Amino acid sequence: MSAPPVSAREAEVLALLGEHLSNAEIAGRLFISVRTVESHVSSLLRKLLLPDRRGLARLAAASARTGQATGPAPALPAPLTAFVGRTRERAELAAAVRAHRQVTAVGPGGVGKTRLALAVAGDTVGEFPDGVWFADLVPVTDPARVGAAVAAAVGAGEQPGRDVDDAVPAAFADHDALLVLDNCEHVRDGVAPFLERLLAACPRLRVLATSRARLMVPFERAFPVPPLSRDGGDESDAVALFMDRAAAVGFPPGPGASEGVVAVCERLDGMALAIELAAARWSTLGLDGLAAGLGDQLQILSGGARADDRHRSVRAVLDWSHDLLQPRDQALLRRVSVFVAPFTAAAAAEVAGFAPEDVSAVADGLGRLAEQSLLAVTPAATGTRYQALETIRQYGAERLAAAGELTDVRARHLGWCTAAGAALADAGGPDWRARFDDFAEDMRVALGWAAEQPERRAAAHRLARSLAGLALTRNLLGEAQQRYEQVAALADAEEAAGEALRHAAAVAGLRRLGDDMYRLHRAAADAAHRAGDNGGAVGGLAEADTVAARFSTSFTRLPTAAEVTAVLARARELAGDDPRATAAVALADAAVVTDAYGAVQGDADNEAPRTIERVERAVELARRAPDPVTESAALDALSGALSWAGDAFAAAAATRRRTELLAHLPPTPAVTHERMDALAMAAGTAVGAGELDRARRQGRQLADHPLLAEAGHHATAWLLVADGLAGRADETLAHAVRFRDSFEQSGGQQSLSLGAAAASVAMIHGLRGDDDARADWLAVVGRADTTAEHRHGYGAVFDATVLLHRGDARAALERVAPGPDEVWKWVCWVWLHWYVALRAVVAVLAGHPAARERIAAARAVVAGNPAAVAQVDRAEALCDGDPSRLPAIAAAFGAAGSPYQQARTVLLALGEHVVAADAALTVLGLTPEAAGRPPRA
Repeated sequence: MSAPPVSAREAEVLALLGEHLSNAEIAGRLFISVRTVESHVSSLLRKLLLPDRRGLARLAAASARTGQATGPAPALPAPLTAFVGRTRERAELAAAVRAHRQVTAVGPGGVGKTRLALAVAGDTVGEFPDGVWFADLVPVTDPARVGAAVAAAVGAGEQPGRDVDDAVPAAFADHDALLVLDNCEHVRDGVAPFLERLLAACPRLRVLATSRARLMVPFERAFPVPPLSRDGGDESDAVALFMDRAAAVGFPPGPGASEGVVAVCERLDGMALAIELAAARWSTLGLDGLAAGLGDQLQILSGGARADDRHRSVRAVLDWSHDLLQPRDQALLRRVSVFVAPFTAAAAAEVAGFAPEDVSAVADGLGRLAEQSLLAVTPAATGTRYQALETIRQYGAERLAAAGELTDVRARHLGWCTAAGAALADAGGPDWRARFDDFAEDMRVALGWAAEQPERRAAAHRLARSLAGLALTRNLLGEAQQRYEQVAALADAEEAAGEALRHAAAVAGLRRLGDDMYRLHRAAADAAHRAGDNGGAVGGLAEADTVAARFSTSFTRLPTAAEVTAVLARARELAGDDPRATAAVALADAAVVTDAYGAVQGDADNEAPRTIERVERAVELARRAPDPVTESAALDALSGALSWAGDAFAAAAATRRRTELLAHLPPTPAVTHERMDALAMAAGTAVGAGELDRARRQGRQLADHPLLAEAGHHATAWLLVADGLAGRADETLAHAVRFRDSFEQSGGQQSLSLGAAAASVAMIHGLRGDDDARADWLAVVGRADTTAEHRHGYGAVFDATVLLHRGDARAALERVAPGPDEVWKWVCWVWLHWYVALRAVVAVLAGHPAARERIAAARAVVAGNPAAVAQVDRAEALCDGDPSRLPAIAAAFGAAGSPYQQARTVLLALGEHVVAADAALTVLGLTPEAAGRPPRA
């Protein structure tokens, strides 16, 4: 969700702050209370992310010099024409919004609900510190996608592990804001439950909706929007609107026309849309032409059994406008009504189906329709686009059905969508996303129609498959999974269904939805079994067990050990001699043993070698198959087994093999999911091997990956750990903002990497001497980690580092008191080398009698780890009382990518090096004054 807009009143307060006025002086200047000024100042600090009043003053002064705005652009759309009349309704609706959590402006199409709602929203924007937000639901055709549409409108992205419908409640949870939902009538079944969840989760949010009918929710306050007032003759709101719009086309009615205008507005029942369309024709028809044109047309649908009260007046105006068109333009209007999003003349020519196809003639016709306000014109970088208002689009659809052309035109629209999707799948460039967004809703509508036509099942299958791939590329992971499941449902062959279900499972993996991964792999296995494909069935069953073991923290309900065992037994039974099936079963067997269903403990010396042997067999079988994705998954299990065995270097090498194996494979959903996991594991194991620069590079790849754009906590986790261990405070704190925002919006997901990332930020705050911020981030650690015991690993490393920085070696000694064998399961994966090396350093600085024994023990473990070896070397130099070795050790830390430890080592050398150490710490963004300066050992 983007930053809340600065209100008009806040902008005034900000400008006066730039003049360095006090709150009392600002209150006097604006005729408001001092308390109100204080409230506006607090709101500005929050919205503009500034620390204090001086920051606001500097920003205001700079803005005044440059002439730039001081805040984000308003979230409300800016109408291109003036709002006319409705003084009473405007005040009453504003009062209703202030008094009730949810208000629905109800009235017929064309009555002016949207313009009234926008006017009221603009009037009250200053009363909502977190701004007013607008979402137009016109393009939404599926009630299930209301939440996704609102999330896109307000900039609240989907979070891994949560449904997109939860994004908006998460974004508005603590916001005092107004959300305007426009045009709800066609998706009421989706809007009602969405609003119930939203308002329950956001106690300070208010919602103003517009709809042709009430939303029928228990907390709704309906506000009927009447037609424009016609009382008062030529001074009525209806006449004022007509006069304003007629003047806009260059022919304002003269004084003698007022009586005729009053009559026209009366006959149009005060409907705003009808009045605007009539006024647009004033310049070409005049009063007598309008009177003649409206005469018969208004009577055709004014109250008969064919029309309901909501549409009578608008349909009359549209019938009149339609009948003024030439037959070819009438056909064009009804045929382009199938487009939901703005469309080009070329697209219209293809779908309209005129023979011969003449784009220039169609463009000329679209221009005539636009002149008569039947189409809106939208200039764009890719060319002029046209769009019909929703009411006119629905009217055109009725005409299309009445003309018997509905099936043919929709079929051409389906073909156009399919071809456009195929072209976009092969395209690229910086405008790719915009091009997809331009017509994605048309693809969805065409797919919805085709899926309901049994004879078009194959076409629907092709379009669903195309849309699934495009949605994945567009990072719409929720829709991509939905579409792949739809592909499976539309498939004529079980083999195709199974493939689509496997794709859906991989996308669920990208969303960190373990339950869906497991369900979809089981469903793929069932489809393969029905098709007589034993290999595919084995693959699905084995993969289900594998993901349950590998990604256990992403499940809300992990399958029981008995269920996993039964699935694995069935897979073995079906495997036969198929190489890929055999490799899949071997992987599942190895993954179950090494992960959630039986992790090998570090002190189980007799189990670790057998487990590694079993996993290596799975790797080799997958390599021979060949099956790169399964081989990568087997390498993941191998790195886990090697970690349990305490071999950090071999574990890192296995993850590097994964990234190399996957680097040049086509980006299928399964490959993409595997590649993302491989990058994360490679970064983690690089940390464990002391390869901080490599960890930073791979962490950066994750942070910059587009698929993680909306999952900043997972994207930045390992980058935070690597930067934190290196002591790069500025970089760590910069990425911490993204991490924290995304973590909170996700609802507080739990995983070991998230806990370590939060702990690394806490450590940096500790090194900066900011205990309040450190405590705040330690609270995040408590929510981000899966078990408290994990903090015996990274928590001990980070806490002891802070304590040593402050010169409290005794406390640091206590923090790492347990021997590695006591906390093996918490340090064996990433933290073993860091833990044992730090214990050696702490022992020396605290004067522990076993310091030399700890140094010797650490050397046996960390040999080959550049950062940990430098730690042990430093401990030994201090223990020997030989600070002359410290400058060389400091250089080793620099080469190992650890500038903090480099500066810390210089600091321990004392003497003439202190100034250089303090300068190095300052460059890193740390606080030299917080660093302890222990006496020389």
